[in-house]
Amino acid sequence: MTDAQETAADTSLRTTGGGPPDDGGSSAAKAPIPLLEPREGIPPVIADEAALAEVIAAFAAGSGPVAVDAERASGYRYGQRAYLVQLRRAGAGTALIDPVACPDLSRLGAALADTEWVLHAATQDLPCLREIGMVPTRLFDTELAGRLAGFPRVGLGAMVESVLGFVLEKGHSAVDWSTRPLPEPWLRYASLDVELLVDLRDALEKELDRQGKLEWALQEFDAIASAPPAEPRKDPWRRTSGMHKVRRRRQLAVVRELWQTRDRIAQRRDVSPGKVLSDAAIVEAALSMPANAHALAALSGFGHRMGRRQLEQWQSAVDRAKELSEAQLPAPGQPVTGPPPPRAWADKDPAAAARLATARAAVSALAERLSMPQENLITPDTVRRVCWEPPESVSADSVARALSGHGARPWQVELVTPVLVAALSA
Repeated sequence: MTDAQETAADTSLRTTGGGPPDDGGSSAAKAPIPLLEPREGIPPVIADEAALAEVIAAFAAGSGPVAVDAERASGYRYGQRAYLVQLRRAGAGTALIDPVACPDLSRLGAALADTEWVLHAATQDLPCLREIGMVPTRLFDTELAGRLAGFPRVGLGAMVESVLGFVLEKGHSAVDWSTRPLPEPWLRYASLDVELLVDLRDALEKELDRQGKLEWALQEFDAIASAPPAEPRKDPWRRTSGMHKVRRRRQLAVVRELWQTRDRIAQRRDVSPGKVLSDAAIVEAALSMPANAHALAALSGFGHRMGRRQLEQWQSAVDRAKELSEAQLPAPGQPVTGPPPPRAWADKDPAAAARLATARAAVSALAERLSMPQENLITPDTVRRVCWEPPESVSADSVARALSGHGARPWQVELVTPVLVAALSA
């Protein structure tokens, strides 16, 4: 009996009647079941090496896929490190691990190396899991599976409710997971996040197979598992919210100096950069170019409860930007490595603009027929690149090679090549 079936049979874990939908019927008339407690209760948080060794042995001896989740403290702490790792596997139950007390989980990762990991929105959790030594070789992403299967809402709660008929309590998703000790309600929430993840995986696998999309999903999962770590962003300060208001190079330099100063302080204090200084305040200072700390204090985001020393620190950053030579000022925009923005195509290359319009319409129509988001059928960037620089001789083979060269998976190449050949030939 699966976790979902056991949960449905246990009335102590729900407050309303009904059960999960079965393969032969509709869940429309059944009230969803609120999931209140983990099946085996809330497990103790693993916070020492002896307890971790027991968990590693238990999960290595378990069977089937392992559900994996991680909680971060986004908006509270600097960076995206994991502050709680949750796992569940048949034969091992659920484990909650404190990666602050146990920062090296590579032995656990090695013990599960040959196991399929089930994650929801895997690309969000894989970077922080990689930092602590947990790297899957095989995975199943339930969010991506939901997208490919055509579900309109693919959040974990929405998927569990629509596919399995249970309601997950989601009230603690944005709390400060660096808090110690973690409150019991938070641990209950964390445990429930992996309670039915394998059941969700199994149901989605059946649905994808029914739609003829399972092989597509497996190719996508392999691509995620084999992808190298993302390269650090170039000039991350350019992503400051409100940057579109900043036009002059000297003002851009102020944004850069303030952003870099804020980042150093946030890293040293281990707090979210936004708690040190808001993006809006950075942009306001860049636009105003205050002459001194007194003028800076009059700007929104600086005067309220900010001490003299802090104001002088920010004013020093502004002054450094003012003293830069013209050659040291940042360029107005980032270097473009691919095609120009589509809005400029009509002026730069009207034929390319026409190709792109035709291709976009054709890809959108295909995605609609397949009941999946257009960006999951093929990335918009790939379509732009092929339309901007199409093969010299347009054919199924040349377009397929171009798509593969831009990272498209075989299933995407097979589906999208015909519509792009037609668009490029029009």
